[in-house]
Amino acid sequence: MLKVMLVDDEPFTLQGLQVLIDWESGGFEIAAVCSNGKEALKYLRENQVDLIISDIRMPEMNGLELLETVKKEKISDAAFVLLTGYDDFAYTQRAIRNGCLDYILKPVIEDELIAVLRKVSNLNRESVILKKNREKMEDAYLARVLRHLIRGKFNDEDIEYANKNLQLSGNLRFIEIELVNRSSEADSGESDDMSAMQRQLYNACKDVLKEYTNHFTLDISYDEDNNSVGFIYCENMASSNDMTEAEFLNALIRKIEVLIIKPIRMLCGKSVSDISSLSKSFDSCRGLRSIARFHNTKKLYFFEETEDKHGSIVLCKNTIDEIIGSIEKNDPVQIESGIEKLYAELKGKEGNNRAFDLNINYFLFQLIHLASDLDDTVNQEEIIQYISEQTSGDAFIRGSHQHMTKFATEYALYLSELRKSISRGILSVVEADIKKNYADNISLKDLGDKYHINSSYLGQVFKKNYGMSFKNYLTNYRIREAARQIINTDKKINRIAEDVGYKDSDYFIRKFIEIMGCTPSKYRKSNQGA
Repeated sequence: MLKVMLVDDEPFTLQGLQVLIDWESGGFEIAAVCSNGKEALKYLRENQVDLIISDIRMPEMNGLELLETVKKEKISDAAFVLLTGYDDFAYTQRAIRNGCLDYILKPVIEDELIAVLRKVSNLNRESVILKKNREKMEDAYLARVLRHLIRGKFNDEDIEYANKNLQLSGNLRFIEIELVNRSSEADSGESDDMSAMQRQLYNACKDVLKEYTNHFTLDISYDEDNNSVGFIYCENMASSNDMTEAEFLNALIRKIEVLIIKPIRMLCGKSVSDISSLSKSFDSCRGLRSIARFHNTKKLYFFEETEDKHGSIVLCKNTIDEIIGSIEKNDPVQIESGIEKLYAELKGKEGNNRAFDLNINYFLFQLIHLASDLDDTVNQEEIIQYISEQTSGDAFIRGSHQHMTKFATEYALYLSELRKSISRGILSVVEADIKKNYADNISLKDLGDKYHINSSYLGQVFKKNYGMSFKNYLTNYRIREAARQIINTDKKINRIAEDVGYKDSDYFIRKFIEIMGCTPSKYRKSNQGA
């Protein structure tokens, strides 16, 4: 309901206005009734209204003086309507110049009052739409700034904007929040750009931590099928609640799980001193994610827990290095014998989970570095993705050297494939497929299966040839097609969103703003007749 203030020194006029129409049915409620401008001004300094209807001629402070004071001192953004007579025409002109929306001649006629109220309602509706569009643009811009900071490719303006829009205090971390059974949930048929599960998780995070909603982001783009939520955590969040970091985050996990009724976990990148070092925390979080696949029971992971703290724990470095060498040479026999040797060395320490974890973590990190050493054009993000895809939650269970042997052998073949160049013909076929089926729920895995090529390697090729991931390539193609339809057709925006593959129109608008720099409606208006 829109709140209305009536201001007139004549009691009969005030009474008449209150009963002249059914205010409530029109979406209005009379919040205050005042007898002069000074009384109205006092009320406005402490309360908000949406519409002020005031007589011009009043003692102490007339309606024109009230209007000018409200506008000059920016006391209220309420629409202003004057009650006036024919003799007040000069005053009315002055009022219009000072931002008065409209005027009504006395005595007030029902139809004229209703017409003015309808005008106020329409303006308020437009204002709400403009506000929502502005908020979407601000959200899209902040998402872009966070993406720059996460990737370590930012400028001073990005730092300034982040400091202005985030509540940064003390050390911070990049934290990835994901559904525990994410891979099994992924086959629900939702769009790969924005799954319903990711949106549910994102909204739950913001509901639980309302004062830090800007600290959450959907744009974690190192995994094509990643439906997780990114979180910029600051140590003040815990300390202000007299909690330790682990206590605060565990409490947050429990609250989110209550809302979505699904288990989640958090992967906490290394602690850094300021927002300019966020990419370091993000990079460590990526590595942590590849390791976390081997621990289904934990809900909270800290990067610091994976750092080598030798003490009394035995790191089988020489043996693991031998296995890495065998993988580099793509020698299945030596790979198998090396892994058997590793498990023999760990025999007797099976109850020492820390020792097993240390050796497996060292092995995985060496695999990541191995790919970069073999080919400096290989993207480590894609390698981490490949390792995550090829290892299930129960992989490398203690004593299962057969699974580790199978994985290591397949990884050696994968590295060998990375060295080979892919023919332009395959890319042409994939491009044609995207142009034909861009509105469908297509993914790298689908294309890889269809054209008999490793999906992770196909992702590498996309990155090399187009300078962007497959997901971003598909998003750009969809948005460019939407822009074409916006200019060349009269279809509604939400229909166009569906036609190019977006079930969530809000997400479509957000992506459109990111890529085209304005809302779809503004883009249509700017390009009509061009």
